[in-house]
Amino acid sequence: MLIELNAPVWAVSACAALAFLPNVFLAPINGVIVDKFKPKPLLISMYVIEMLTIFGLIFIDDLKFLWLLLLIVVVRSMASSLFFHTQTSALPKILSFGALKLANEMTSILWTISYTFGMAFAGIFVHYFGVQMAFIFDFVLYFVAFFVLIRVNLSQIVIAKTKKATSMLKEGIFYLRKNPLVTHFILIHAVVAVTTYDNLVALLAQYRYKEILSASLVIGLINLSRSVSAFFGQIWLSKIVNKTNFVYLLLAQGAAIMLWGALEANFWLSFIGLIAAGFCITTIWSYSFTQLQKACDREFLGRIIAYNDMVYFIVASATSALIGLLYELGLSLKMIMFCMGAVFFVVAGYYVYVKNKYKF
Repeated sequence: MLIELNAPVWAVSACAALAFLPNVFLAPINGVIVDKFKPKPLLISMYVIEMLTIFGLIFIDDLKFLWLLLLIVVVRSMASSLFFHTQTSALPKILSFGALKLANEMTSILWTISYTFGMAFAGIFVHYFGVQMAFIFDFVLYFVAFFVLIRVNLSQIVIAKTKKATSMLKEGIFYLRKNPLVTHFILIHAVVAVTTYDNLVALLAQYRYKEILSASLVIGLINLSRSVSAFFGQIWLSKIVNKTNFVYLLLAQGAAIMLWGALEANFWLSFIGLIAAGFCITTIWSYSFTQLQKACDREFLGRIIAYNDMVYFIVASATSALIGLLYELGLSLKMIMFCMGAVFFVVAGYYVYVKNKYKF
């Protein structure tokens, strides 16, 4: 939509960054809310807010409404974040560790399937029917899924209602200080946010490949390719990933992003690197997230997952902002991708250090 409205680079970068930035400040509060209130009412209320924000996007057809777009992005980001915190903190409270690992892998796979089918049709849909019709169709999908959500039973989860919010917030901070391994897992998991490609893909579509296909088709093909790769990667790698070989997934992810950067000058050839860049990332997400949940006491899950998201969103926001800034300063997209890949090499070394120190 921003590309069709001829939005400047800063607007695309701001939109991408604001999808994550508000949660940097709200994550600690979200954690207290999740640990203090019943999960089902939270899930339903946040879901309704997400539906309404999607409906609001239908009416944005001019750059003069950019302020409204950014506001909608912020509100939707806040709602989806609290929804995610509630969902992911509820699962460990009702599942064993073995079942939790499977649930996280299923979540990752189902997300990838949805993303794959969405991207398979989104580019074509937008190309022929326009952005507004895409938002309308998205709203309908949310409306249908709402009736699945209201049937979910989470009544078995016990909530600590007696504690004050300020006390719970302080407890969460002290818990992190006393459990450094949890903090390390938060930092390791946050590297996934470096693959926040939205701004990068938009720049490729708008400036690099604009003479090849329409922006909507380019964005659709790129995201479709990496999501298909992520789907098969999750299925195959989830069977073999463990604490010993996890470091090789981090190294492989870094090398794959660099390969994508090396090939990005050729649209069709770049798909080799693009597919490689999507192969490991969902497994890195699900395995590192499961390790974080495993290391955390259930009483603090909501707050710790919220702190985890705070760090994740800091990295995601910084990535989106830096991509736009570095590009405007004259750095090529190839070099930007090389920098993104190098981050995974650094985190791989960090993971080895943590593993050897704590012997987990």
